[in-house]
Amino acid sequence: MAAGLDEPVARALAERCQELGYASLWSNDHPGANGLETLAAFASASDRLDLGVAVQALDRHDPDAIAAKIEELGLPRDRLWLGIGAGFSKRSLTKMRDALPALRSTLGEVRLVLAAMGPRMCRLAGAEFDGAFFNWMTPDFARGARSQVHEGAREAGHEAPPVFGYVRTAVGPDASERLAAEEGFYRDLHDGYRNHFARLGEPEGTVGVAVPDHDSAQRELARYESLDELVVRGLTSATAGAMTALAEAAAP
Repeated sequence: MAAGLDEPVARALAERCQELGYASLWSNDHPGANGLETLAAFASASDRLDLGVAVQALDRHDPDAIAAKIEELGLPRDRLWLGIGAGFSKRSLTKMRDALPALRSTLGEVRLVLAAMGPRMCRLAGAEFDGAFFNWMTPDFARGARSQVHEGAREAGHEAPPVFGYVRTAVGPDASERLAAEEGFYRDLHDGYRNHFARLGEPEGTVGVAVPDHDSAQRELARYESLDELVVRGLTSATAGAMTALAEAAAP
C-alpha cells in the first residue's frame, strides 16, 4: 500500500489481512511519506504479519537515519523486511554494494531486500542480500530474473534468498485504466525504469493484473509462480472499504 495511509485505514487493512491469512503486509516509501511509519500502524493492529517496506531509496535515506527511525517507531525487527534501492543515484550497482556494510552494522538482524530489475542487480541480491525485490515484471520476465538471483547465490556459495515482487493489481470495471495510469508514470520516471521497460518489450498498460473480479485476479496472480512472496500492489482509492475489498479479492 502507499505510505501515508491514515492510521485508521492502515489498522483496518492490517486486521483484515491477518484474518484472511496473508503472510506479510507491505508499504512503499516516497518523498511525501515514510513507509516505516505506515508499517508502525500495520504492526499495531497485527501480531503475526511480517512487515515490509519496498523500497527505501538510498538517495533519500542513509543507514543511520533508517536505523534511528526503526528504533523511534519501535518496529518489531524480527518481523521486518527492509527493501533498499538506489533511487536516482548514479552508478546504482556500486551504490548498493558499497552501502551494504553500513546497513548491516546499523540495522543488525533486520532482513535486507535489494530492489533488483537488471541482471547484475539480481545477481548481487542473490550473492549478498537476504532477498531480492522485483518491480514491474511479467511472469516470464520474473522467471528469468529469479534465475539471475540464483546464479548470484551459487557464485557466492550459499542457498538463494527468497524473491519478492510487486504485482500491480486492479479489480473492477475501470481496472485497465488504473493499471495504465500507474504504469505510464513509471515508464519515464528515470533511466533505470526506461531501460527496464525497454527490456520487457511489453505494450503500455499491460504489465500487471487488470481484471473485473476475484476469480480472474486469482488466476492472473497465480501465473507469478516464480515469486516466493507475491506482494499485491492494489490500485484503488485510499479508503478503508476500498482497501479491504481489494485485500479480499487477492486473498491467498
